[in-house]
Amino acid sequence: MYAGRRSTGILLGIALLLVHAGASAQSRPPAIPRVGVLSPFVGSESLFFDILRQRLHELGYTEGRNIAYVYRVAEDFDALQRHARELVEMNVSVIVTAGPPGVRAARAATKTIPIVMGNVGDALDQGFVDNLAKPSGNVTGLSTLNTELGAKRLALLKEALPSVTRVAVLREAVGDVAPLRATEKAARTLGIALDVFQVRDADELPSAFHAMAAAHVTSLEILPSSLFVSQLRRIVEFAVRARIATIYPDDRFVRAGGLMSYGSDVADLYSRAAVYVSRILKGARPADLPVEQPTTFVLAINVRAARDLGLTLPPSLLVRADHVVQ
Repeated sequence: MYAGRRSTGILLGIALLLVHAGASAQSRPPAIPRVGVLSPFVGSESLFFDILRQRLHELGYTEGRNIAYVYRVAEDFDALQRHARELVEMNVSVIVTAGPPGVRAARAATKTIPIVMGNVGDALDQGFVDNLAKPSGNVTGLSTLNTELGAKRLALLKEALPSVTRVAVLREAVGDVAPLRATEKAARTLGIALDVFQVRDADELPSAFHAMAAAHVTSLEILPSSLFVSQLRRIVEFAVRARIATIYPDDRFVRAGGLMSYGSDVADLYSRAAVYVSRILKGARPADLPVEQPTTFVLAINVRAARDLGLTLPPSLLVRADHVVQ
């Protein structure tokens, strides 16, 4: 009898513990998904995180209530890799990044956690996905047409400066080579000789512009680069000081005082990246989300910068500009 009552008491105690544990589990709030933001943009002009967070808020995500952010930023690729591994160790729900270095770092760190590309060049050419319509891995997002845009920028610069026969090109040494090849091809068609200048990091920018001055460069195309976005104000200042007529990859440079730019609407790309993040948080797989490409592009012209350079831009170019800075 005593043994039976003891067994019954033990079973009753276990049952009560299980009930208590179940009640505790039901009262415990669900874990808040964490979004790892891996930014290669050190400068304040990038807008990447601000736009991403604002758009996710518009989509119903309130920080601290149903979403949390783990923000990591670095210009150096080795540091980006360390940050990416840290985000993986923290088991974030998704990693969102922009620029080829950020995507490379994230892909090297994980093959399972979803990765959203906020803005890269040709995602196929760089091997980030094997199919735009049906990416088979853990990467999806936005891919711009940098290859075609590089050639278009050179044509616009030629239209602004009809007599130009020699143009310098500034690129990041580790950047996507396809835009340079397309620009070189366009230069041959336009009868323009190209002088290519490359930098590996921000410390090499002064020497690059010094070399341009020594080569008597008067016109320049800046190829897309997350490094250049982080250093956009310095780059614009170098070009202005050297009196070089320059076309840039997006209108952030023009707002900072640059002459002209042509490219996709970067703010729109970052906003659309937030939609990808939202869909993944709701259960979508990256492989089921086609990579999008922009369909609208922005031509921006700074009239004041043109006047300072003593340039008279063709009216036909000015009327086509989407943004004109007076």
